[in-house]
Amino acid sequence: MASPTGTSDAPFGRTLTAMVTPFTSDGAVDYEGVQRLAAYLVDEQRNDGLVVSGTTGESPTTSDEEKDRILRAVVEAVGDRATVVAGAGTNDTRHSVELAEAAERAGAHGLLVVTPYYNKPPQEGLLRHFTAVADATGLPVMLYDIPGRAGVPITIETLFRLAEHPRIAAVKDAKGDLFAGSQVMASTDLVFYSGDDLLNLPWLSVGAAGYVSVVGHVVGAELASMVDSYRSGDVENALAVHRQLLPVVSAIMTRTQGAIMVKAALKLVGQDAGYVRPPLVDATEEQITALREDLITGGLKLVD
Repeated sequence: MASPTGTSDAPFGRTLTAMVTPFTSDGAVDYEGVQRLAAYLVDEQRNDGLVVSGTTGESPTTSDEEKDRILRAVVEAVGDRATVVAGAGTNDTRHSVELAEAAERAGAHGLLVVTPYYNKPPQEGLLRHFTAVADATGLPVMLYDIPGRAGVPITIETLFRLAEHPRIAAVKDAKGDLFAGSQVMASTDLVFYSGDDLLNLPWLSVGAAGYVSVVGHVVGAELASMVDSYRSGDVENALAVHRQLLPVVSAIMTRTQGAIMVKAALKLVGQDAGYVRPPLVDATEEQITALREDLITGGLKLVD
Protein backbone atom coordinates (compact mmCIF):
# COMPACT_ATOMS: atom_id res chain seq x y z
CA MET A 1 0.00 0.00 0.00
CA ALA A 2 1.39 3.41 -0.96
CA SER A 3 2.06 5.95 1.76
CA PRO A 4 -0.36 8.89 1.62
CA THR A 5 2.29 11.40 2.79
CA GLY A 6 5.58 9.97 1.61
CA THR A 7 7.88 11.45 -1.03
CA SER A 8 11.19 10.28 -2.42
CA ASP A 9 13.08 12.52 0.00
CA ALA A 10 10.78 11.74 2.94
CA PRO A 11 9.30 8.29 2.31
CA PHE A 12 7.40 8.13 5.61
CA GLY A 13 6.39 11.80 5.87
CA ARG A 14 8.22 14.45 7.90
CA THR A 15 6.54 14.82 11.29
CA LEU A 16 5.83 11.42 12.78
CA THR A 17 4.90 10.60 16.35
CA ALA A 18 5.73 7.29 18.01
CA MET A 19 2.23 6.78 19.34
CA VAL A 20 1.43 5.60 22.85
CA THR A 21 -1.04 2.78 23.35
CA PRO A 22 -4.02 3.74 25.52
CA PHE A 23 -4.77 1.19 28.24
CA THR A 24 -7.71 1.06 30.62
CA SER A 25 -7.24 0.99 34.39
CA ASP A 26 -7.37 -2.83 34.36
CA GLY A 27 -4.65 -3.05 31.68
CA ALA A 28 -6.77 -3.78 28.60
CA VAL A 29 -6.08 -2.01 25.30
CA ASP A 30 -8.60 0.78 24.73
CA TYR A 31 -9.14 0.39 20.98
CA GLU A 32 -11.60 3.27 20.76
CA GLY A 33 -9.03 5.36 22.61
CA VAL A 34 -6.42 4.26 20.06
CA GLN A 35 -8.55 5.63 17.25
CA ARG A 36 -9.35 8.89 19.05
CA LEU A 37 -5.69 9.49 19.78
CA ALA A 38 -4.62 8.70 16.21
CA ALA A 39 -7.17 11.18 14.84
CA TYR A 40 -6.05 13.84 17.33
CA LEU A 41 -2.41 13.41 16.39
CA VAL A 42 -3.10 13.72 12.69
CA ASP A 43 -5.93 16.25 12.58
CA GLU A 44 -4.95 18.57 15.44
CA GLN A 45 -1.23 17.98 15.94
CA ARG A 46 -0.32 17.99 12.23
CA ASN A 47 1.50 14.68 12.25
CA ASP A 48 1.71 13.29 8.74
CA GLY A 49 2.79 9.90 10.03
CA LEU A 50 2.37 7.65 13.07
CA VAL A 51 4.54 4.84 14.34
CA VAL A 52 2.43 2.15 15.99
CA SER A 53 3.74 -0.42 18.50
CA GLY A 54 7.15 1.12 18.96
CA THR A 55 8.91 1.57 22.28
CA THR A 56 6.64 4.44 23.27
CA GLY A 57 3.68 2.24 22.35
CA GLU A 58 4.85 -0.22 25.04
CA SER A 59 5.29 -2.93 22.43
CA PRO A 60 7.23 -5.26 24.76
CA THR A 61 4.04 -5.71 26.79
CA THR A 62 1.48 -6.14 24.00
CA SER A 63 0.68 -9.48 22.40
CA ASP A 64 0.89 -10.12 18.66
CA GLU A 65 -2.92 -10.17 18.53
CA GLU A 66 -3.11 -6.82 20.31
CA LYS A 67 -0.49 -5.34 17.97
CA ASP A 68 -2.55 -6.45 14.98
CA ARG A 69 -5.77 -4.95 16.36
CA ILE A 70 -4.03 -1.70 17.34
CA LEU A 71 -2.54 -1.34 13.86
CA ARG A 72 -5.84 -2.07 12.13
CA ALA A 73 -7.57 0.50 14.36
CA VAL A 74 -5.04 3.18 13.44
CA VAL A 75 -5.17 2.37 9.72
CA GLU A 76 -8.96 2.58 9.83
CA ALA A 77 -8.87 5.91 11.67
CA VAL A 78 -6.17 7.81 9.73
CA GLY A 79 -4.65 5.55 7.09
CA ASP A 80 -6.08 7.62 4.25
CA ARG A 81 -4.28 10.81 5.36
CA ALA A 82 -1.18 9.77 7.29
CA THR A 83 1.60 7.26 6.86
CA VAL A 84 1.11 4.39 9.31
CA VAL A 85 4.38 2.67 10.22
CA ALA A 86 4.17 -0.59 12.15
CA GLY A 87 6.79 -1.57 14.69
CA ALA A 88 7.92 -5.04 13.66
CA GLY A 89 11.29 -5.36 15.33
CA THR A 90 12.16 -7.87 18.05
CA ASN A 91 15.33 -9.69 19.06
CA ASP A 92 14.11 -12.81 17.23
CA THR A 93 14.44 -12.69 13.44
CA ARG A 94 11.71 -15.27 12.83
CA HIS A 95 9.27 -13.40 15.08
CA SER A 96 10.11 -10.09 13.40
CA VAL A 97 9.39 -11.59 9.99
CA GLU A 98 6.01 -12.81 11.25
CA LEU A 99 5.17 -9.36 12.62
CA ALA A 100 6.19 -7.74 9.34
CA GLU A 101 3.98 -10.07 7.33
CA ALA A 102 1.06 -9.44 9.68
CA ALA A 103 1.57 -5.68 9.43
CA GLU A 104 1.42 -5.82 5.65
CA ARG A 105 -1.84 -7.77 5.81
CA ALA A 106 -3.25 -5.21 8.25
CA GLY A 107 -2.61 -2.32 5.86
CA ALA A 108 0.55 -0.70 7.21
CA HIS A 109 2.39 1.64 4.85
CA GLY A 110 5.82 0.81 6.23
CA LEU A 111 7.80 -0.98 8.93
CA LEU A 112 9.98 0.22 11.78
CA VAL A 113 12.58 -2.45 12.61
CA VAL A 114 14.69 -1.92 15.71
CA THR A 115 18.15 -3.34 16.24
CA PRO A 116 17.77 -6.71 18.01
CA TYR A 117 18.16 -6.00 21.70
CA TYR A 118 19.66 -7.84 24.67
CA ASN A 119 21.31 -10.65 22.67
CA LYS A 120 23.88 -8.18 21.15
CA PRO A 121 24.42 -9.79 17.73
CA PRO A 122 27.52 -8.99 15.65
CA GLN A 123 27.19 -6.74 12.61
CA GLU A 124 26.81 -9.71 10.26
CA GLY A 125 23.87 -10.83 12.40
CA LEU A 126 22.31 -7.38 12.11
CA LEU A 127 22.76 -7.44 8.34
CA ARG A 128 21.05 -10.81 8.04
CA HIS A 129 18.28 -9.86 10.48
CA PHE A 130 17.32 -6.62 8.73
CA THR A 131 17.61 -8.22 5.31
CA ALA A 132 15.31 -11.08 6.31
CA VAL A 133 12.64 -8.67 7.53
CA ALA A 134 12.95 -6.45 4.45
CA ASP A 135 12.70 -9.51 2.19
CA ALA A 136 9.49 -10.68 3.92
CA THR A 137 7.14 -8.00 2.54
CA GLY A 138 6.80 -5.34 -0.12
CA LEU A 139 6.78 -2.55 2.47
CA PRO A 140 9.50 0.08 2.87
CA VAL A 141 11.60 -0.32 6.00
CA MET A 142 12.89 2.24 8.48
CA LEU A 143 15.77 0.89 10.54
CA TYR A 144 15.85 1.97 14.19
CA ASP A 145 19.38 2.51 15.46
CA ILE A 146 19.23 2.89 19.25
CA PRO A 147 22.31 1.37 20.91
CA GLY A 148 21.32 2.75 24.31
CA ARG A 149 18.45 0.24 24.41
CA ALA A 150 19.67 -2.43 22.00
CA GLY A 151 23.21 -2.70 23.30
CA VAL A 152 24.84 -2.51 19.84
CA PRO A 153 24.94 0.20 17.16
CA ILE A 154 24.41 -0.28 13.44
CA THR A 155 27.85 0.68 12.13
CA ILE A 156 28.40 2.88 9.10
CA GLU A 157 29.73 -0.09 7.17
CA THR A 158 26.60 -2.12 7.91
CA LEU A 159 24.37 0.80 6.92
CA PHE A 160 26.22 1.07 3.62
CA ARG A 161 25.46 -2.59 2.93
CA LEU A 162 21.84 -2.34 4.06
CA ALA A 163 21.32 0.71 1.83
CA GLU A 164 21.71 -1.58 -1.16
CA HIS A 165 18.41 -3.30 -0.31
CA PRO A 166 15.59 -1.87 -2.46
CA ARG A 167 13.12 -1.70 0.44
CA ILE A 168 15.40 -0.41 3.22
CA ALA A 169 14.63 3.28 2.83
CA ALA A 170 15.40 5.12 6.05
CA VAL A 171 17.00 5.22 9.47
CA LYS A 172 15.46 6.44 12.69
CA ASP A 173 18.55 7.55 14.55
CA ALA A 174 18.72 7.55 18.34
CA LYS A 175 22.49 7.09 18.36
CA GLY A 176 23.14 10.82 18.20
CA ASP A 177 26.21 10.66 15.95
CA LEU A 178 25.42 13.43 13.48
CA PHE A 179 28.76 13.06 11.71
CA ALA A 180 28.27 9.35 11.09
CA GLY A 181 24.73 10.02 9.88
CA SER A 182 26.05 12.72 7.56
CA GLN A 183 28.53 10.26 6.08
CA VAL A 184 25.77 7.73 5.41
CA MET A 185 23.46 10.32 3.85
CA ALA A 186 26.28 11.63 1.67
CA SER A 187 27.13 8.17 0.32
CA THR A 188 23.75 6.38 0.11
CA ASP A 189 20.07 7.01 -0.57
CA LEU A 190 19.10 6.25 3.03
CA VAL A 191 16.85 8.96 4.50
CA PHE A 192 17.44 9.87 8.14
CA TYR A 193 14.86 10.77 10.79
CA SER A 194 15.70 12.14 14.20
CA GLY A 195 14.78 9.56 16.81
CA ASP A 196 15.74 11.75 19.74
CA ASP A 197 13.69 14.87 20.46
CA LEU A 198 16.71 16.52 22.06
CA LEU A 199 18.36 16.62 18.61
CA ASN A 200 15.48 17.34 16.23
CA LEU A 201 16.79 20.64 14.88
CA PRO A 202 20.45 19.52 14.75
CA TRP A 203 19.42 16.53 12.65
CA LEU A 204 17.54 18.79 10.22
CA SER A 205 20.70 20.87 9.88
CA VAL A 206 22.69 17.92 8.50
CA GLY A 207 20.02 16.70 6.11
CA ALA A 208 17.46 14.63 8.01
CA ALA A 209 13.98 14.52 6.48
CA GLY A 210 12.13 14.97 9.74
CA TYR A 211 11.56 13.21 13.02
CA VAL A 212 9.96 10.27 14.75
CA SER A 213 9.01 12.10 17.90
CA VAL A 214 7.70 11.40 21.37
CA VAL A 215 6.85 15.00 22.27
CA GLY A 216 4.88 15.21 19.00
CA HIS A 217 1.92 13.93 21.01
CA VAL A 218 1.47 17.43 22.43
CA VAL A 219 3.62 19.70 20.20
CA GLY A 220 3.31 18.01 16.82
CA ALA A 221 2.02 21.19 15.22
CA GLU A 222 5.05 23.11 16.49
CA LEU A 223 7.40 20.41 15.20
CA ALA A 224 5.70 20.56 11.80
CA SER A 225 6.19 24.33 11.84
CA MET A 226 9.86 23.87 12.68
CA VAL A 227 10.53 21.53 9.77
CA ASP A 228 8.52 23.76 7.41
CA SER A 229 10.49 26.82 8.51
CA TYR A 230 13.83 25.10 8.17
CA ARG A 231 13.05 23.70 4.72
CA SER A 232 11.85 27.10 3.50
CA GLY A 233 15.08 28.74 4.64
CA ASP A 234 13.69 30.46 7.71
CA VAL A 235 16.30 29.08 10.06
CA GLU A 236 15.70 31.88 12.55
CA ASN A 237 12.09 30.80 13.10
CA ALA A 238 13.07 27.12 13.25
CA LEU A 239 15.54 28.01 16.00
CA ALA A 240 12.88 30.02 17.82
CA VAL A 241 10.53 27.01 17.81
CA HIS A 242 13.36 24.75 18.96
CA ARG A 243 14.07 27.02 21.91
CA GLN A 244 10.39 27.44 22.76
CA LEU A 245 10.03 23.65 23.04
CA LEU A 246 13.06 23.10 25.27
CA PRO A 247 11.03 22.90 28.52
CA VAL A 248 8.56 20.47 26.96
CA VAL A 249 11.28 18.22 25.57
CA SER A 250 13.18 18.27 28.85
CA ALA A 251 10.08 17.45 30.89
CA ILE A 252 9.00 14.52 28.76
CA MET A 253 12.33 13.07 27.67
CA THR A 254 14.62 13.48 30.68
CA ARG A 255 12.48 13.11 33.83
CA THR A 256 11.59 9.43 33.52
CA GLN A 257 10.47 6.95 30.83
CA GLY A 258 8.89 8.64 27.79
CA ALA A 259 5.56 6.81 27.64
CA ILE A 260 4.94 7.60 31.30
CA MET A 261 5.40 11.34 30.83
CA VAL A 262 3.58 11.49 27.50
CA LYS A 263 0.46 9.93 28.94
CA ALA A 264 0.59 12.42 31.81
CA ALA A 265 1.10 15.29 29.35
CA LEU A 266 -1.80 14.18 27.17
CA LYS A 267 -4.08 14.15 30.20
CA LEU A 268 -2.99 17.70 31.06
CA VAL A 269 -3.93 18.95 27.58
CA GLY A 270 -7.29 17.18 27.65
CA GLN A 271 -6.47 14.06 25.61
CA ASP A 272 -6.53 11.24 28.13
CA ALA A 273 -4.59 8.23 26.81
CA GLY A 274 -5.13 6.08 29.86
CA TYR A 275 -2.58 4.20 31.89
CA VAL A 276 0.72 2.38 31.36
CA ARG A 277 1.27 -1.35 31.73
CA PRO A 278 3.70 -2.92 34.18
CA PRO A 279 6.65 -2.86 34.50
CA LEU A 280 6.05 0.84 33.80
CA VAL A 281 4.29 2.89 36.46
CA ASP A 282 2.18 5.99 36.04
CA ALA A 283 3.65 9.42 36.78
CA THR A 284 3.73 10.53 40.39
CA GLU A 285 1.98 13.65 41.62
CA GLU A 286 5.36 15.32 42.04
CA GLN A 287 6.29 14.51 38.43
CA ILE A 288 2.92 15.77 37.17
CA THR A 289 3.28 19.06 39.07
CA ALA A 290 6.71 19.69 37.53
CA LEU A 291 5.43 18.61 34.11
CA ARG A 292 2.52 21.05 34.31
CA GLU A 293 4.91 23.94 34.96
CA ASP A 294 7.19 22.98 32.08
CA LEU A 295 4.32 22.58 29.61
CA ILE A 296 3.02 26.02 30.51
CA THR A 297 6.50 27.49 30.11
CA GLY A 298 6.65 25.85 26.67
CA GLY A 299 3.45 27.63 25.65
CA LEU A 300 0.92 24.81 25.93
CA LYS A 301 -2.65 25.44 27.00
CA LEU A 302 -3.71 23.00 29.71
CA VAL A 303 -7.14 21.96 30.90
CA ASP A 304 -8.21 22.91 34.39
